[in-house]
Amino acid sequence: MATIVVSHGLSAREDSVWFPTFKTELETLGHHVVIPNLPEPEAPQPGPWREALAAAATAPTGDTVLVGHSIGAVNILRLLEQHDPATGTFAGVVLVSASVHEVGYDLLADFFKDGFDWPRIRRAANTFRVLQAIDDPVNAPDPLEHVNTLIRELSATALILPTGGHLGATPDDHIHLPEATRLTLDCLPVNASPAPSSGR
Repeated sequence: MATIVVSHGLSAREDSVWFPTFKTELETLGHHVVIPNLPEPEAPQPGPWREALAAAATAPTGDTVLVGHSIGAVNILRLLEQHDPATGTFAGVVLVSASVHEVGYDLLADFFKDGFDWPRIRRAANTFRVLQAIDDPVNAPDPLEHVNTLIRELSATALILPTGGHLGATPDDHIHLPEATRLTLDCLPVNASPAPSSGR
């Protein structure tokens, strides 16, 4: 069994966007899914958000996958930037609709201040996956710019969808995003995957 910790986005909560079906799909497979409600979601601050995520990600790192949506994905990058390698390396990271620089939201500008320590982030996890829709209005005008930076800096593998916007336009935009589940499963160590049924 693995632990999956989700970092939600602006104004969101544990039951927003694709999180309910994502959680159900993974828990049906025997995994533990944690979706903390981060503080002041309408006006997030990098420090408190990072600390709340760190408090939720207390399972052994080798069996933990971090999944973030939108500014929640940036929150994961900031967590990894501060991660103590002596405590172990996370099994994987899935970044959904992630930005690598400020995209016009003054409220979120502090999350991008001073750029990222990419080498330190890269060392904090075994594998990185990126999920992005090519028509994402938040990461416009070029969503692929963000994806290509993550591929280059983190050796990430990306899945690009032809449509889907921001993959959850508002917190109450409840969509099914099976690609997020599949990419999360891709990150799991072999010993964390459920054993195949014997058919008996």
